Amino acid sequence: MPNGPTVDPALHSEPHPWHRYAALGDSFTEGIGDPNPESIGGNRGWADRVAEELARGQNDFAYANLAVRGRLLQQIIDQQVEPALALRPDLVTISAGGNDLLRPGGDPDVLAEKLDAVVATLTGSGATVVLFTGPDIRETVLGSIRSKTAIYNENLRTVAARHEAVIADMWALRQLKNPQMWSSDRLHFSPLGHHTIAAMVLDTLAVRHTLEPLQPKDLPARTWRAARAEDFVWAREYFVPWVLRRLRHQSSGDGVIAKRPEPVPIFGPGMPPGAAD
Repeated sequence: MPNGPTVDPALHSEPHPWHRYAALGDSFTEGIGDPNPESIGGNRGWADRVAEELARGQNDFAYANLAVRGRLLQQIIDQQVEPALALRPDLVTISAGGNDLLRPGGDPDVLAEKLDAVVATLTGSGATVVLFTGPDIRETVLGSIRSKTAIYNENLRTVAARHEAVIADMWALRQLKNPQMWSSDRLHFSPLGHHTIAAMVLDTLAVRHTLEPLQPKDLPARTWRAARAEDFVWAREYFVPWVLRRLRHQSSGDGVIAKRPEPVPIFGPGMPPGAAD
């Protein structure tokens, strides 16, 4: 089983061993923040980008993405784990718990205990399982849950060690501290962020890929007035609707279904131009 960052990608000269990949999670894995009208579901995201690279030279490779925005950990367990196992994947990525940490009472220890059982089930199927640590969100609007995220991350490392899962370490991916890695809603990653994360995942799996590091462009200097105006627009368009959904016990994922519920070839109709080059 691949062992993540301890494997030198330069030594990976043989084709990778995976043929069927299932991605589980919430908006992060669905690809929110990386819109592309030519991608299935209208969003591309890091998981699609990883699948595109894994499919190169693998004629029998198939990919399913069961993630749905707004899902809490228990919802992911209840709605995605069994359908994923039914697809018989040999590679599974799961990122879950971030939405729970945002809510009052979100306990990183309780969440990790739930996830531990899930990872045991997934690895028990024979699949390689990849878990994601949360990014360092100190400089973002999510900074208030930074300490809970750090605790959850340490718990995730323990879970991964217990079940021989792989850790994709976003906390250590310092490039994500750049504001251009985040979308305009300040809650999800931008196309640049998704690209950077996809490259990290492939490096962690010791898979050769074609994703070159992309450098953010220098931002123009902003006046205090311009910065405050941007904050006002953000609050009106993103923060207030988010608060209202919480008060109404609604989710951004209400009525949304998985964009790729069945494992199918990644290339072909619905893929971005040039994806199969």
